[in-house]
Amino acid sequence: MKSREALKILAEVSESQWGMVTSAQAHARGVSHMNLTRLTKSGDLIRLSHGVYKDAGAPGGEYDELRSAWLASDPTRLAWDRLNEKPGKVIVSGESAAALHGIGNLRAMRSEFTAPSRKQTQRADVHYRTRALTSDDVTVREGLPVTTPERTIADLVEQRAQLDHVGDALRDAARNSRLDIDRLAELLGPLAERNGHAKGDGNALLDELLESAHIDLESLSKQIVEMPDLSALVARDYLATLDTSELLDSPAMRSVLEAQTQQYAKLAESVIKVVTPALPTLDKVAASMAAATATFDSPALRSVLESQERQLTAVSTALSKLIAPQMTGLENVQKAIASLSSPGAAPGADNTRRLSEAISAVGWASLAQNAKQIEAADVDKEES
Repeated sequence: MKSREALKILAEVSESQWGMVTSAQAHARGVSHMNLTRLTKSGDLIRLSHGVYKDAGAPGGEYDELRSAWLASDPTRLAWDRLNEKPGKVIVSGESAAALHGIGNLRAMRSEFTAPSRKQTQRADVHYRTRALTSDDVTVREGLPVTTPERTIADLVEQRAQLDHVGDALRDAARNSRLDIDRLAELLGPLAERNGHAKGDGNALLDELLESAHIDLESLSKQIVEMPDLSALVARDYLATLDTSELLDSPAMRSVLEAQTQQYAKLAESVIKVVTPALPTLDKVAASMAAATATFDSPALRSVLESQERQLTAVSTALSKLIAPQMTGLENVQKAIASLSSPGAAPGADNTRRLSEAISAVGWASLAQNAKQIEAADVDKEES
């Protein structure tokens, strides 16, 4: 068969198997071992393991090694045909199943499977466990049949993995999906005694795993308390579910309510005794404040204040008119007196004459006359 024709036949098979094909599937369709060898040398195929090849143009995947081992476990049958079987003959399990579910920090160093009958292999990287699984214990992840998270956790305990590692897987499984706790406790029952618990007590072993994962009730309650917003919501929702009718109608609650009622009554009585004598005084103070407010806001008071403001303005204007014209004369008188009283001044007719002229220049008569005119003008304004 020509290489191009062989590639076309192989592609029809590999497109539904993650780009993979087994040599048994190829031989069943007329593609010889020689064709596979030539296609591998030409780079069209990649040999993944004994009897399993992959189209070089197909994208690589995280689980290619596990898928290759699963195809090799029943090499003549197509993947889609095997997946239609319930529960299937070869199921991914153990640490490989934990990796598919994305739970725990276990490193799957080999591909682990569970089969209903004993199955042998010469491959060191493949391990089979014999157990007849039910459909309830099998699901599909990444296109492969795999044990459920509950069955996977029980298998990890059975493999004697460290319980704290199994606890991590349990924690992740609880976060990723809704675990069937009853089923998990049932699966852990046969493993309880050898892990230090009473025979068949799967619940005790489950509690140990939950505590190891810090998702037991006590650990969760502590975590909730450390988050005020969440704890408040939990408390609110819990209280909303409680039937408080019986509590409120109980003798103890009635006694508490009666005691509080009596205390409030005594407090009210004390307040009344203190406040009642002061009420007349408070009423008088309030009346006085009201009267004072009314007085200061009356039209008569506003008229008086406006009149006083006008008088003050008139006096200020009058003083300016009265004093300003005579300031120069008064300054001259001061200068003459200062010259006579100075230490170096000599008494004589000239100095006396200058003082006399300065006094005469003040114009005392005009000053008095101006004052009388201003006063008369103010009287006229008041009368008008």
